[in-house]
Amino acid sequence: MGSKGLETARAKMQDAGVDPVAIDTFAHYYRLLEHGETGMIPESSIAPLDMESLADVEVGDDVAAEAIRRTAVIKLNGGLGTSMGMDRAKSLLCVRRGLSFLDIIARQVLHLRTQYDAPLPLIFMNSVRTSADTMAALARYDGLAVDGLPLEFLQNKVPKLLVKDLVPAAYPKNPDLEWCPPGHGDLYTALRGTGVLGRLRDAGFKHVFVSNSDNLGAVPDPRVAGWFAQSGAPFAIEAVRRTASDRKGGHFATRKADGRIVLRESAQTLDSDKDALADLDRHKFTSTNNLWFDIDAMTQALDARQGILGLPMIRNLKHLDPADKKTPEVIQIETAMGSAIEIFEGARTIEVGRDRFVPVKTTNDLLVLRSDIYDLGKDFVLDQASEGVPFIDLDGDFYKLVGDFDKRFPEGAPSLLEATSLVVDGDVTFGPGVKVVGDVKIKAPSAQRIEAKSVLAADA
Repeated sequence: MGSKGLETARAKMQDAGVDPVAIDTFAHYYRLLEHGETGMIPESSIAPLDMESLADVEVGDDVAAEAIRRTAVIKLNGGLGTSMGMDRAKSLLCVRRGLSFLDIIARQVLHLRTQYDAPLPLIFMNSVRTSADTMAALARYDGLAVDGLPLEFLQNKVPKLLVKDLVPAAYPKNPDLEWCPPGHGDLYTALRGTGVLGRLRDAGFKHVFVSNSDNLGAVPDPRVAGWFAQSGAPFAIEAVRRTASDRKGGHFATRKADGRIVLRESAQTLDSDKDALADLDRHKFTSTNNLWFDIDAMTQALDARQGILGLPMIRNLKHLDPADKKTPEVIQIETAMGSAIEIFEGARTIEVGRDRFVPVKTTNDLLVLRSDIYDLGKDFVLDQASEGVPFIDLDGDFYKLVGDFDKRFPEGAPSLLEATSLVVDGDVTFGPGVKVVGDVKIKAPSAQRIEAKSVLAADA
């Protein structure tokens, strides 16, 4: 028997129909939490990691083609985009030419299937709240589903725990807020519990490529697939050089105790180690969340652990209702899928270009993606048209929510090809054909409109 809090949580999950594998996994982390586990990775326990670059790797065309024919694609698609004011799948956002993230992802995969005569299954890990809209949007693509395999499986949910006694939180006003996703580390639990991992293996696929649906740079590239196949690694993650915008984000390192590669998230970093976390010369690489794994190796690892991979725990402290600071503090038990790299002996990382890491987390990112910084080719792959990507900082009071953002760019994004940065302080609406050159800062004490075809340079 476990503690009262754990038994209550188990019963709550069983009543909600949560998969038994997910319940056992939650119980594993609950016990760690009870015993004071914080999931922290001290700086003293790790060393910096260097790695090879994809640009320096030779991959034969035949190796690449064979590898992509044995690969399945999974897109993490559980996010609602609530931080941007959305209440449906963020991947339904319009990106370019009237196409959403989902449209572009589907067309990227369909193009690659034709080019390489590859089955290349595309499967989405949805949440209960993104499933219906996502499947409706994909219905227009005949033949997208591969025989014998689903187009989706659902991520699990776990109860939020009250900080004071680790008992599942109750919120009759909005019962949905009593639950949270267990982080994208739930991928492996959900793959096993839904049987999708076994079905992929039975269908003869060897590798899985996983990425976020809001990262259109994460194409299942045959060259990367070929590198992974010829490496013989059980698990790998694509990495990029950290920039100033990544100072507070996670990074790769080597664990001194056993030499394994680890991925340390900011939530796993002690306050006393924050300076080391921000040191871009010491910790040079961050994760793209584009990862590859060998299906047999993953199956064996899960079987050996009775379905509980044992990823490092992330103890996330929140308010029960994130929008109401008066609600009780809760702990959300989470894991990161990239942290599985430390589970596998012989796991690898590889440096890739920033063109494979184009995530949209804010409307700042969305403006760049909708601008002329990127071209969308016939293969539906994003081609970066400029040498660099400008820094964008739009006033959160007027641009944070997608609806407000769209009202202020009614004719589309300005030209950013010659821009280094664009900082907007205040309520500014952009007319059609506006061009930004160099470093531009706009300060508007009252509502302002930039006239059509204006050229903004230096301080406006």
